[in-house]
Amino acid sequence: MRLKVDVLVASGTSSVLLTRDAARTIPVVFVAAVDPVAMGLVTSLARPGGSVTGITAVAEELDGKRLQLLRQLIPNLSNVAFLVRAGSPATVEHTKQAERAAGTLGVRLQVVAARDHSELEQAISAARGAAALLVVDDSVFTAQRAKIAEFALKNRLPTMYGARPMVQAGGLMTYGPDYGDLYRRAAGYVKKILQGAKPGDLPVEQPTKFELVINLKTAKALGLTIPPSLLAQADQVIE
Repeated sequence: MRLKVDVLVASGTSSVLLTRDAARTIPVVFVAAVDPVAMGLVTSLARPGGSVTGITAVAEELDGKRLQLLRQLIPNLSNVAFLVRAGSPATVEHTKQAERAAGTLGVRLQVVAARDHSELEQAISAARGAAALLVVDDSVFTAQRAKIAEFALKNRLPTMYGARPMVQAGGLMTYGPDYGDLYRRAAGYVKKILQGAKPGDLPVEQPTKFELVINLKTAKALGLTIPPSLLAQADQVIE
């Protein structure tokens, strides 16, 4: 703030909320924030108003699609644990969306929460009765991705995530936005603002590119056979 920068780029809901409240008059471009309208970041997607705009990482169908993919893997899927971060401003909205999707598919959602890395093993152990584990997108979990993969394997839980690094670290599957594409598009917002555009006049965009990544090594360790129909949908298979 003291440097009086011309524009700020913030990643993730928590960072965006902090940046918005501190910056006030400095334009903010967000990347990967959960439902910016529900979180009070913008007035609407079409006309954000204020000094904040950007690209959300959430499309309405995402949680439903993740649960559908888990059902392709586990046809009799009835109970999914949902790992969220306690205290995160985005958790309530993430949970609402996941519960709505689970209700539509007839799947029971068991919410388990961890505040930080010290609570992860306890939270995942509490999910042992579930058929699979869905992990919310969160920077704390991304930083602890290897630990989450280790704990999930220890508890024999197939996992579904929202970002490629989670599967590269040993998770089973991920389906979510192409984050590289989101950041490239964010650069376009920065350019427009530096050329004089007002953030409040730049519509918030949603993801347009999604990717499914499957880790066959993890599937083998869990004793799972990935159906050919699911493998055929994958953008990347880690062998």
